[in-house]
Amino acid sequence: MRFADLRNRRVAVWGFGREGHAVIKALRLQLPAQALTLFCGVAEADAARAFDPSLDIVAGEPDAAMLGQFDVVVKSPGISAYKPALLAAQAQGTQFTSGTALWFGENPDARVIAVTGTKGKSTTSALIAHLARALGVRTALAGNIGLPLLELLGQPAELWVIELSSFQTGEAGPLELGVITSLYEEHLDWHGSRERYVADKLKLTGAARTLLVNALQPALLERTQDHPHRLLFGTPEGWHLRDGFICRGTQAVFAIEQLAAPGLHNALNACAALAALEAIGMDALAAAPALARFRPLPHRLQPLGAHDGWHWVNDSISTTPLATLAALESLHGRAVTVLVGGHDRGLDWTPFVDAMRSTPPNAIVCMGSNGARIEAALRSAEIRCPIMRVDDLAGAVARAKTHTPHGGVILLSPGAPSFDQFKDYAERGRRFAALAGFDAAAITGIEGLGIG
Repeated sequence: MRFADLRNRRVAVWGFGREGHAVIKALRLQLPAQALTLFCGVAEADAARAFDPSLDIVAGEPDAAMLGQFDVVVKSPGISAYKPALLAAQAQGTQFTSGTALWFGENPDARVIAVTGTKGKSTTSALIAHLARALGVRTALAGNIGLPLLELLGQPAELWVIELSSFQTGEAGPLELGVITSLYEEHLDWHGSRERYVADKLKLTGAARTLLVNALQPALLERTQDHPHRLLFGTPEGWHLRDGFICRGTQAVFAIEQLAAPGLHNALNACAALAALEAIGMDALAAAPALARFRPLPHRLQPLGAHDGWHWVNDSISTTPLATLAALESLHGRAVTVLVGGHDRGLDWTPFVDAMRSTPPNAIVCMGSNGARIEAALRSAEIRCPIMRVDDLAGAVARAKTHTPHGGVILLSPGAPSFDQFKDYAERGRRFAALAGFDAAAITGIEGLGIG
């Protein structure tokens, strides 16, 4: 869908976060004389009126009848496409689109690498942009990583690296290369079931002329085997990890220890980024040395430093139990107390509990709305390490201090979303940093967003 398709039609915007702001600005530029309605939260209504006094504001959750009054509703990605009111309005003829879909509609000829995956998509996207820029390519980095595409509408770039969440993969237009870093269980509250989540995530395969996937995930290989132009990373023939190096075939290219982003999973993300550049005809071998200059993204296994005798690591972005396992693997051999728990989306913690049977950390502190469920599962499995439960992050940090030897690591890797107690994972990460004794304001946003 393009902006021209919205001309002289009844249009509403649903959602007033950063994506909603970008949509409203773009609609005002493209359709300046057209009436526009905004559905937003009650607490957001005053801010919305100040942002654009000409908006018709409807505060509160819209029902099917309200949505059905419009020809097109441009919704924010966090609003589930499976809400009953949305489905009912859609059945009556209301069309639903998004800022992502509008950008793709306006830029059919853009050279795009789109990246998705349960984990690793942000780091891989940032790595691709960083490496492409090292080759002198004017590259845009945008999307779910923290910069709505419509904020860059009309700005030129030679290459667009776009991170897409599972909420957005079905909104992408035809693109040169799609990258899938991993596929686990997540966002079941938005999608409604694991199978629907997987199906939505894999919608990227239909948009991508060439598809690059993680060869170390059998289920992902099986689900993408019919793509006519599928490439793999993580295989001995291509970009993979071996004996402490990132390798291309038999050639050792880059020492993993020189990569600032810790953990083997981040080294594999680097393999994905190099394979992506190679897939679109760029010189990945020439770009590889620039890996040494890549700065890790905040809240993703971010070493905060040492304070009061402990080392502190902020992995607040971790919203699945398997992400927490990856974080613990990256710190293998150290005395680690891990803080887990948050908003309960009903994810299965069995793989985490099973892993704790053989490789328990120094201690586990369970917190948040699913903390009791995690604690019960760990105790039932008789995990051989101290297990505690507290209500909030402050309590979790306090308990971790009492159970972690000096020189040990206190790791925030919740394996769950933050919005039982925080606005988002970034707010949770900054709060953790402050509780640890660091300057939370120093944890800035993602480097390299935009065009450069």
